[in-house]
Amino acid sequence: MAHAAQVQRMSRLMFKTLRDDPADAEVLSHKLLVRAGFVRRTAAGVWSWLPLGKKVLANIERIVREEMDAIGGQEVLLPALLPKEPYEATGRWEEYGAELFRLKDRRGGDYLLGPTHEEIFTQLVKDQCTSYKDLPVILYQIQTKYRDEARPRAGILRGREFQMKDSYSFDTADEGLAESYALHRAAYQRIFERLGLDYRICAAIAGAMGGSKSEEFLAPAAAGEDVFADCPSCDFAANTEAITYELKPVDAAGAPALEEIPTPDTPTIETLAAHLDVPASATLKNLLVKVGGEIVAVGVPGDREVDMGKVEAHFAPAVVELVTAEDFVGRDDLVRGYVGPQGLEKVTYLADPRIAPGTAWITGANKEGVHAKNVVAGRDFEVDAYVDVVVVQEGDPCPNCGTGLKLDRAIEIGHIFQLGRKYADAFQLDVLGQNGKPVRVTMGSYGIGVSRAVAALAEQHADDKGLCWPREVAPADVHVVAAGKAKQTELALEIADQLGAAGLRVLVDDRPGVSPGVKFTDAELIGVPTIVVAGRRAGEGVVEVKDRRTGEREELTVAEAVARLSA
Repeated sequence: MAHAAQVQRMSRLMFKTLRDDPADAEVLSHKLLVRAGFVRRTAAGVWSWLPLGKKVLANIERIVREEMDAIGGQEVLLPALLPKEPYEATGRWEEYGAELFRLKDRRGGDYLLGPTHEEIFTQLVKDQCTSYKDLPVILYQIQTKYRDEARPRAGILRGREFQMKDSYSFDTADEGLAESYALHRAAYQRIFERLGLDYRICAAIAGAMGGSKSEEFLAPAAAGEDVFADCPSCDFAANTEAITYELKPVDAAGAPALEEIPTPDTPTIETLAAHLDVPASATLKNLLVKVGGEIVAVGVPGDREVDMGKVEAHFAPAVVELVTAEDFVGRDDLVRGYVGPQGLEKVTYLADPRIAPGTAWITGANKEGVHAKNVVAGRDFEVDAYVDVVVVQEGDPCPNCGTGLKLDRAIEIGHIFQLGRKYADAFQLDVLGQNGKPVRVTMGSYGIGVSRAVAALAEQHADDKGLCWPREVAPADVHVVAAGKAKQTELALEIADQLGAAGLRVLVDDRPGVSPGVKFTDAELIGVPTIVVAGRRAGEGVVEVKDRRTGEREELTVAEAVARLSA
C-alpha cells in the first residue's frame, strides 16, 4: 500500500486529449501541451496546469531545488503582491512601463504584481543580516511572476503569469560575487543537463536588471524569440543584442573633399544606390529617433538595418520613439529622406563602429534632392557615441576569431547577472565589516523560467506523434496500456501495481469503452518514455515493452518486464 500513490489509473484521471490543434496555436509546444491535456487556457497569457502538466512542472521544480540546495541556497517564499515604494526607490516602478501590473487597494495604496524581486530580497537581507559574519548568503524562491505582455502568445512560452525560480546572492566583496556567480553558472549547467535540454550559454545585456556581467542560457528551438550567434570555429556564443565589435579607425589623409551631388527623387537607400550605381554598403543610413523628447540620429551602413532593441538598451530607462512628420517642422537641418550627419544642429549622433573615424560615405546633404559623397567620419562630422546598433546577420565575423557567425533562434530558459551594488545602494544595504566599519553589500541575480522550461522541453522533445519527455521530467516512468477487455485490463493493472511497488511512477490506461487505437494514440501523444502494452498475449502473461522515443519493441513476461524496467 505504501506504493499505491505511484500508480495513476487513467479511468480516474482528469484529462482529455484533443485530436486537432487549437485554432490559435502557432508553435509546437502550444499545440502538443494542449492536445495532450497538460494545460488549458484560462485567459490571454494565463494558463491552468492540469494533473499531467503539474507533474512535469513539479519534476522541474524538484530538480531546480536539489541543485540550488547543493550550492548552499536557502529557499524562501516572498509575496507576489508588493508595495510600490521599493520599486519607486530603484526607479523600476516607471522603468517597467506598461509591462508592470499595477493596482490599488481599497484605501488607494499603490501595489504591483511582482515581475522580479531584487528590491524585496534586498530589504529582507537588510533586515536579517547586519555583520560580515552573516554573509555570503544565497536565497531563492520558486514563485509565480507577472508581466503584462502586450501580445501574449505561444502558449506558456510567453504568458502574463508564469513560474520562475529567482535567486539572489549577497557578498561583501566583488571576489565573493564572482564566486557566487560561478556557483550558479555551474548549477544551471547541471539543472539543464538533468532536464535533458539542449542549451547554449551566451553573453547577454543586462537590460532593466542593471549590473555588469550577464549571461543567458538559451535552448535552440524554432519557436524561440531570441536570436543568438554561434561561432563554428571557437567557443563564442552571444545573444545578437550583446555582440560588440572593436572600433577600427582608418587613415583618411588622402580622402577627397566632401562634394554635394544632385540626386533627385532618391529618398531611400535603394533609390540612391540605383541612381548612383553604387552598392548600398557605400552609403550611410541615418535613422532619426526621439529620446526624452530630444532628436537623436543613428548611423549605420546603408546595407544594414538598425536593431532598435540595441538602441533602446543603450538609452534605457529612457523611452525611445521614432520621429514623426511634426518633428521636421521648423527644422531646416532635417530634410526627410536626405539627412546627413554633417551640419546637424542640436542632434546627438550615435553610430555603429563600422562608421569608424576615417571611413568615407555617401549620405544626405540635408537638402531636398541632394546627397554628398566623400563624407568622412571624424573630418566632416563627429560621432557622439559609438554603439553596436546593427542587426547581426548570418556570416558576420566572429568578434573573437573572425569566422562567419551562424544564427539560430532559441528560447531563453535562464539568465544570470552580476548586479553589483545597484540595489544595495538604493536601500543602503551595509553590514559591519571585519574592521568595524560599514561595508556595502554586492549582489547577483539569477533566474530560471520553470514553466517556460516545460515549453522548451516540448519544443525539443517531440516527433510527429506527440511528446517524448526525458525520463526525469516525464509525468510517469511507464505508461501501461490495456489493449483489450477484461483479461488485458487485469494484466495491465497487475503489472502496474508491481512496477509501482518497485518504486516506478506508473500511468495505466484502464479506461473502459476506449478502443486500443485511441489508447495507443494517446500514449504516444502524452510521451511517457516507456510504454507497456497488455495485448493479444495477455493470456500467456506476456506484454510488449516499447521505447517511446526510438520505437523499439520487445515482448517480455510480466516478471521480465518488471525486472528490466525497475533495474
